Amino acid sequence: MIERIWIFVSAVLLIAAAVLLWRNNLSASFVTAALGACAWFLSYRAQLRTKMAANEQRPYEGSDEE
Repeated sequence: MIERIWIFVSAVLLIAAAVLLWRNNLSASFVTAALGACAWFLSYRAQLRTKMAANEQRPYEGSDEE
């Protein structure tokens, strides 16, 4: 669930950056786009944490080597 929130925040920030770029406010556009990229990385991190938690709950299945 938290991944979707970060994706939504990322999309809103990147749209805001595009608007600021269109209005020729380059420094604010850069900062907003950087924050959007950070939000995307946080969504990726949350997704990986969810996958890792699911893998830890599943018992380890050993390899077929004997």
